[in-house]
Amino acid sequence: MTSEPALPAESGGVPDLAALARVVARQRAEMDRLQDLAATSAVLERAKGAVMAQLGCSPDAAQEELQRRAAAGQRTLLEECWITLGTLSPRPPGPPEAGPADAPAPRPAPGSAHDEVDATSLGRLSRALVRVGTAHDLARCLLERLADDVGADAVMIFTRLPGGGLELTGHAGLGEALADQWSRVPPVSGIAALDALATGRPCWLEDLREDGKRYQLIGDPPERWASRAWLPVVTGASADVALGVLRRREGVFPPRLREHLLAVAQLCAAPLRSFGTRRAPAEGAGRTAVQKVLDRLPVAAVVLTPLRSASGDVEDFRVDAATSVTSDAVGRSGRELVGSRFLECWPEVAHDPLWDGCLRVLAGDGSYESEPFARQQIVSGVSELATYSARVAALEDGLIVSWVRHDPSDRQEQRLADVQRLGKLGWATWNLDTGEGNWSSQVFSILERDPVYGVPPLPALPGLALPEDVPALARAVGDLVRHGRSCDVPFRVVTRDGIRHLRVVCEAVTDSSGTPVEVHGFVQDLTAQRSAELALVASERAMLTQHGVLEAERLVAARLQDALLPLPQQPVRLAGLRVDIAYLPAQSGLSVGGDWFSAIELPDGDALFVVGDVAGHGMGAVASMALLRFTAKGMVITGSSLTGALARLNALLLHSHDPHGSATMVLARYSPRERLLEWAQAGHPPPLLVRDGEARYLERPFGMLLGATDTPRYEAARCRLEPGDRLLFFTDGLVERPEESIDRGLERLAAAAAHRDAAGPAPLERLLGGLREPGGRDDVCVLDIQVPPPPDR
Repeated sequence: MTSEPALPAESGGVPDLAALARVVARQRAEMDRLQDLAATSAVLERAKGAVMAQLGCSPDAAQEELQRRAAAGQRTLLEECWITLGTLSPRPPGPPEAGPADAPAPRPAPGSAHDEVDATSLGRLSRALVRVGTAHDLARCLLERLADDVGADAVMIFTRLPGGGLELTGHAGLGEALADQWSRVPPVSGIAALDALATGRPCWLEDLREDGKRYQLIGDPPERWASRAWLPVVTGASADVALGVLRRREGVFPPRLREHLLAVAQLCAAPLRSFGTRRAPAEGAGRTAVQKVLDRLPVAAVVLTPLRSASGDVEDFRVDAATSVTSDAVGRSGRELVGSRFLECWPEVAHDPLWDGCLRVLAGDGSYESEPFARQQIVSGVSELATYSARVAALEDGLIVSWVRHDPSDRQEQRLADVQRLGKLGWATWNLDTGEGNWSSQVFSILERDPVYGVPPLPALPGLALPEDVPALARAVGDLVRHGRSCDVPFRVVTRDGIRHLRVVCEAVTDSSGTPVEVHGFVQDLTAQRSAELALVASERAMLTQHGVLEAERLVAARLQDALLPLPQQPVRLAGLRVDIAYLPAQSGLSVGGDWFSAIELPDGDALFVVGDVAGHGMGAVASMALLRFTAKGMVITGSSLTGALARLNALLLHSHDPHGSATMVLARYSPRERLLEWAQAGHPPPLLVRDGEARYLERPFGMLLGATDTPRYEAARCRLEPGDRLLFFTDGLVERPEESIDRGLERLAAAAAHRDAAGPAPLERLLGGLREPGGRDDVCVLDIQVPPPPDR
């Protein structure tokens, strides 16, 4: 058996800073992606918990119900989660019922342009909401997205106070002075936001003069915002938040914008319910004392107050106090949880024995302590699995729930074992005085050595390697033992699975005199990495070989194309016409295309013009091009009509060496006696006629792509040319660009051809220079046919 020699690692090398920067950038992007995914997953889990509490179903059934509601309401799953958390009752899909003009309407049927725009905008908003943490964050988020969607210039969020007034809890685009002025609004008449909350219907202020007679308008001056919308947001049993959208532009909110704003208000209900409308329970001396005590406790605990339905059943609990180390599914902790619902913070509890334990303790059945269970917890922004037990005890008319985390003494050992197993490495130590050694179990596994035989002395370690690697490993071990020099040496061993590539890293511990007395280090299995490196080298060699083959094919195809398609160096004179010809090969890739042209004079004095394009590149395309080019000329010279020649060429292509090939073509015959041009086409762009400074495309007769069907149909069209006319035949490489409609390219060509300067129309070379995309990926073939102008011009 032979193998490559292992080379010792070079020391003193400078790290590849660019590679390290790329690694850091990739890790940062991956961390951002994982944070967004975790936040989005948390919203889904909270919504599932709400559905589980409402329907008493399993987590899987709750997710299926959310997906069903989203499909029925033509919403994304994330939008449906926000709506569910906002405790709104979205209207069912279907035609809108008769009702007030301000009533929310369902989205229009999918397929319309407006629906696609609104759906995209709402989808972006629903994803952005997972990063929103305060009412001010929400206002800024809405302004960023509504500025383009509805022309919003400012956003205000008013929360209803217990006395009936309003408090400005969030704003963006308003200005601090105006925000201070409107930070508190008493319960008086003439406030549009109060009217929206009182009626539960949106208030559209679209006529500044008339609205100013009824309402006290926000602004300094009020004319700063010529139109406004106030939207009630239902965050509980009633609408408690008014969302204001202020615009500088005048005019009404069209029905589409109204529907969009109402949908935005629905999506905002859940985050507003979480932080915008939350009011802490009335704090008496007892509650304040409890929160102060919990602030100092080092355990996870919350104080809960039951929330009962109209029938008296407990449907959830409100968090009235929480310790600083308590965190929920989305990472909120401590006092951030106060005012939230228990099942909103920990939706998985709905089907845990802990829920039943809470109900029993609330009913007076003593205290409750759960069995140990596993739970994900966010620690320093990272989610980790831990084992807990929960305890529930009565506290006045509520409960106190605490969680105790189990941290066994062998947890660190288990983590170390996991690190060694996943990293494919194990630690090793040797006492140089006694010769005894100590290995972790992973080292025995890597070396496939039975622990019964014990740990070999350090000087015997090189004997485990392949003979080719023994000298380098023996020198490193000798320097380590005699001089205390650290070593990092690759070596190989033979195992049942073949050659295994390993690495040993060791350092010496010396006594007061500098003599090595102990060695610490690790052994790592690099077989997978080495195999990947060897596979990469093999792949690079194969790529170089393939590159050479492709380059050779390109060279042969290019020479063959030059031989089959000679390009004249000067303009051609045919039947009284001047013909300029241009052929531009693709500027990217190794392939040669199948574009071609013909411009010849027929025996009867007429001129034949052909431009075609074979699908694909390379030798096959060149061969098909030659077949069609010479056959087309031969058919027309021997008397075939243009349409007849196309039909025969279609049959020829269907029965050629490439039965799946296809091509497009334009055939044109010009008679100088009547200046009559007859032409037919097969799936090709039409010629461009420039006359008296105006450019237009000839109307295409019917013609099918060559090679598409064995029953084609082709028609011919005629056009009489006038003195001074210019006619362009071209292939699609001139007008096609990636991610752009071909119609846009055709318009660009027509505009360039019709443009005239002081010297007259642009010559073909300058015309192509202004149209050809840099680094074009397709060939371009053009025939520029010019009819001589009248003698007096």
